[in-house]
Amino acid sequence: MSSNAKSFQQGKMKLSPNGRIVIPAEIRAEMGVKSGDNLYWDFEDDALRIETYPARIARIQREIAQYISPGVSLVDELIAERREEARREEEEFQRDLEQQRLREAKIA
Repeated sequence: MSSNAKSFQQGKMKLSPNGRIVIPAEIRAEMGVKSGDNLYWDFEDDALRIETYPARIARIQREIAQYISPGVSLVDELIAERREEARREEEEFQRDLEQQRLREAKIA
């Protein structure tokens, strides 16, 4: 299915004795899946959602996008946080090293 257009289809399927259902060919074609492809599912509020991996990633990105301010790069924020954490760890290491030197100087 294209990311711009939303398709609504509805139909009826029969559950086989071993618990399988068949996804109609036109839906498989619209989803871009073929035999052997992996599909992912969610079951919530008595509804079963079946999607491809790229469709799942796109949906999650759309859901998360509402929490991100325009122009904000989460990658840049993560890198800045990691650098700040590394700076604090280095400062703590240097303080501990200095304290160790002072203790050793008192002993000597």
